[in-house]
Amino acid sequence: MQKQAISTKPIRSLEDALERCQILGMRVSRQRRFILELLWQANEHLSAREIYDRLNQQGKEIGHTSVYQNLEALSSQGIIESIERSDGRLYGNISDSHSHVHCVDTNQILDVHVELPEDFIRKIEEQTGVRITDYSINFYGCRNVQES
Repeated sequence: MQKQAISTKPIRSLEDALERCQILGMRVSRQRRFILELLWQANEHLSAREIYDRLNQQGKEIGHTSVYQNLEALSSQGIIESIERSDGRLYGNISDSHSHVHCVDTNQILDVHVELPEDFIRKIEEQTGVRITDYSINFYGCRNVQES
């Protein structure tokens, strides 16, 4: 999991995200605020196109380029999450360490916080010689599992 080295608290709310922008010296433009507000209201992972469409449906006029530029700036600074998928990039509001459940029948990505047992982490460190400082796990499954 790629992380920015910032020694401040995790971003867990819209207020935290706005505060982090200010700490980093990022201007909180009207468009940037619209995007952050939408991600916290939606509480799901969205493509740039979905963000653009939803904002314009809400009457918050914003251009394609502005959406892409702001998403890139916010994700590169670790304020929002960016997930690369084969069908494009998705953006989410949680930027601290967490894992994902990929629902293959609905194409959703759900955020979950998983804590692995310390002895399991130590075992991985012993096998690899690498000190584990963070981790992210991807789970895959279906909501509509029917028994055969």
